[in-house]
This record gives sequence, C-alpha cells and structure tokens, in this order.
Amino acid sequence: MGKVDEQMKRDDRDSRPLFLGKNNSNNLMDVMVKYLLLSAALFTILAIIIIVYSLASESFSFFIHIPAHEFFFGTRWAAFFDDKSFGVLPLLAGTMLTTAIALSLAIPIGIGSAIFLSEYAAPSLRSIVKPILEILAGIPTVVYGYFALYFITPNLQYFIPDLYTYNALAAGIAMGIMIIPTIASLSEDAFYAVPQSLKAAGYALGARKSTVMMRIVIPYTLSAIVAIIILGMGRAIGETMIVTIAAGLKPTLTLNPFESVMTMTSAIAQAATGDAPRGTVEYTSLFAIALYLFAIVAILNLISSYIKRRWEIRV
Repeated sequence: MGKVDEQMKRDDRDSRPLFLGKNNSNNLMDVMVKYLLLSAALFTILAIIIIVYSLASESFSFFIHIPAHEFFFGTRWAAFFDDKSFGVLPLLAGTMLTTAIALSLAIPIGIGSAIFLSEYAAPSLRSIVKPILEILAGIPTVVYGYFALYFITPNLQYFIPDLYTYNALAAGIAMGIMIIPTIASLSEDAFYAVPQSLKAAGYALGARKSTVMMRIVIPYTLSAIVAIIILGMGRAIGETMIVTIAAGLKPTLTLNPFESVMTMTSAIAQAATGDAPRGTVEYTSLFAIALYLFAIVAILNLISSYIKRRWEIRV
C-alpha cells in the first residue's frame, strides 16, 4: 500500500498545470477586477449619501427659520419679496401639471412607436425612424425650451386666444417630445426581450399580430413598461430649462394649463442665480426644495420596484 500511495503522489505531481504562474496571474487579475467593480458600486452609494447629507444639512438650516407645515402646506411662494412666504404647494402643483401634460403626450406616442418599430416596421423603415428618435434624445433641453416659447405657444394661441405667453401647456408638450425617445427606446428593448417561443405559440394558435401584442407581449412586459413610465416621469419632474423658459416664473396655485406657473426646478434655478446670498433663508430654500424633489423621485423608484416585483412574469 505504501508503494501505491507513493506512486499516486508522483502521478498527482506530474498532473499539475505546467503554467501555474500564468494561472496565478489570472487569479490576481480576477481579484483586482472584482474589487475594482466593488469600489465602483460603493462609489455610487457614497455619492448618494453625500448628496443626501448636503441637502439635509442645508434644509435643516432652512427649517430652523421656516416651520415645516408652512413649507409643505403653504399656498404662497414669495422668496424674493419683502413679505416673504415659502409655501411649496404652488411649485408642486406647477411641477405635477407640466409632468402630467408631458406624460399624456409621451406615453401613447412612445409606447406606440416602440410597438411599431419592434413588430410592424420593415427593417428599412426602422433604420430611418430609429435614428430620428435618437436625434430627439440628443437635443439640448434649452433648445426645447425656446422651441416651446417661440413655436408651440404662438401656434397654440391661434386656437386658444387667452393662452399666456408663458404657460404650462407649451412647456408640457415640449417636455413630452423630449421624453418620447426615452420611453420608445426602452419599451422597444423590453418588447425584444419577450421570448420568441411565446410569440410563436400565439401565432401557432392562429392569433393575429395585434392579438399577440395585446395578450402576450404587453402583459409580459407590463412591469418593465410601468418602470419606464416612472423613469420618464422622474425625467419630467427634474427638467429645468424647458419649464424655466416656457412655463414662466409665476408661482400660482393652479391646475389651469393655460396659465403661467413656476415649477420646483424653476424655483431652484431662480434661487441659484446669485441673487440669494449664501446662508440666507432664500439660499437654503433651494436645498429644501431639492430635498423634497429627491424624496418624490425616491418614492417613485420604490413604487416602480414594487410593481416590477409584483407584476413580473417569470418563465
């Protein structure tokens, strides 16, 4: 038995890899890549923590001087007047009004475009339409703002004579055009992710293409579509230049899209122009608004995650 064990040890030594040094270097490279990617993930977490800390610390200074109930439930915003008031409801109403207008335009057009490109369009036509959508996504938002002010608004005034020069409707339409490429491109990717076997099963049962889309593709990707819509909503809520240029800077508590409104991002842009010295209540108010916006977007992301887990179809 001793000779057999000794022979097995010799065979084991002979069967070891000849390029042991190269394997060790590969293992070292794998470890380095692993920790590099880990550091990238930790950096994003650290960035979020720093952002939240900076917003919360300055917002704390704001709420020392302004009661929270006045900020969250006040109906008048006048940060740069002698008779100051910091009620955020008019800004929230303006933000949600322009966002609702944008989504009412972007959702049907964006998802409809995605369905057409993924299921109906010929490859030659898709090669033309797809780059046009990508061009829309690359246009600077300041261009959309002046497009809304000098093109959309004058044309709307032909049909709506009482429309203000600065109004929520034109700004919302421009924002909707801006987020159409986002919704269309991501929805198209979601439709392409549907297993071909599911579609083939529908066609094998004699279903038409429209039936396959409505009964198979849409239900399968419903959670992704909802997440995409919420992403577009977050993009609209956080838009600054379009609403600052086209919607105006009038903090009015209204849901009338024909009037001039001020959004939360417009108020931040106004407070950050240098008119508010550092350390003043006007200056710290922009951090309070920014923290409020951050909380809204975070809640939207949590809702998106819940819907994705609740409705996701696994095959």
